[in-house]
Amino acid sequence: MQYPVVIHKDKDSDYGVTVPDLPGCFSAGSTVDEAMAMVKEAIELYLEHTIEEGKAVPTPGTVEQHKGKRQYRGGTWALVPIDRSSLRLKSKRINITMPERVLDAADRFAAQEGKTRSGLLAEAVSEYIESKGR
Repeated sequence: MQYPVVIHKDKDSDYGVTVPDLPGCFSAGSTVDEAMAMVKEAIELYLEHTIEEGKAVPTPGTVEQHKGKRQYRGGTWALVPIDRSSLRLKSKRINITMPERVLDAADRFAAQEGKTRSGLLAEAVSEYIESKGR
């Protein structure tokens, strides 16, 4: 998933980055690269906290949905990719049963994508739940 962010730079200030889809999530840096790295970390921490609180992860909007808003005028837009499987949350070992053909397909797909079986299944379940609005 990718979150749109808006970068602002005022005279005599660092670069500020705001994440419109995550209220209160923002960051800054002395260079654009530093600001973008810092906002990626801010987004991950925000999402981890949201999950730990048992709340739904906010679905990222689009740049088009946000760019017309007054508070974002004059900013530069970027997309920040977030890999849900990389979020630092405590994992728990489980035992599940599924058809062998489904497991084989999942393993092949995970290998093609450079993911683990567990990472792929966690991402798939998260996306499914999000798509249902829960």
